[in-house]
Amino acid sequence: MKPIRSLAFVINAEKAGAVGLGRELVSLARAKGVRLKQTTRYPLPRGYLHGCDACCVIGGDGTLLGVVREAALEEVPLIGVNRGSLGFLTTFSPEEARSEFESLLEGSFHIDQRAMLECRVAGGRPNLALNDVLIKDEVTSRLVLLEVSADRELVTDYLCDGLIFSTATGSTAYNLSAGGPIVHPRADVIAMTPICPHTLTNRSIIFRDTVKLRVLNRSKGARLLVGMDGHGELKAASNEPVDISISRLRLPLAQRKGYSHFAVMRTKLKWSGGVAERI
Repeated sequence: MKPIRSLAFVINAEKAGAVGLGRELVSLARAKGVRLKQTTRYPLPRGYLHGCDACCVIGGDGTLLGVVREAALEEVPLIGVNRGSLGFLTTFSPEEARSEFESLLEGSFHIDQRAMLECRVAGGRPNLALNDVLIKDEVTSRLVLLEVSADRELVTDYLCDGLIFSTATGSTAYNLSAGGPIVHPRADVIAMTPICPHTLTNRSIIFRDTVKLRVLNRSKGARLLVGMDGHGELKAASNEPVDISISRLRLPLAQRKGYSHFAVMRTKLKWSGGVAERI
């Protein structure tokens, strides 16, 4: 990759150690003559990343998700430094960030282009999600009746607490907690997972990348909440369609050279790994 000459920092000041680490990395970048801008605000205002070569996010995955829309629109790679918990998206540890930051500034990283979801409610403007779109009752956790169709063909009706529509990237988030499958991040698919369905045979369904999904609220008098990555929230009244598909936009996510997705999975999910080598 080309060297970074203009860099934005997004720092979650509520995360322990994030501000101090930010100062260290800012100093390293300034010493290299990199043009800098920094903020503790997220989600980012429109146009904040315009003209930047990259954006360094210091916090947890939730912090990074608040930067995703602008990064995708401006095609700015995100460098995620983890000061949260699991950190599937913020893959650089503080130690790795300190030791490798000068190399990153020189362009020693590769870009992983992650698929995103596009969601429209009642034909409105498109909204983006990197991880997932959640559809549930607006106020309570009561059951909702949701009709799902794929490319205008009825899939089925779900009587459930809600539905999760996940990208491959988001398959290790709410989807995984709800019993959904883990999907390799380079698989351009949509995973649909019902939350506590009242039919035991209702399980996750994997749809191809070109599918056009539609969800209709068939619960009388109930309004739906449509959440995107835990940040954006829309409302859908009875019979208002919620349309979901894979977006033409991609999120450029910076990864260090030699990054291994399965090594991250073994570490974050505490898989045993390497058992055969110890026998």
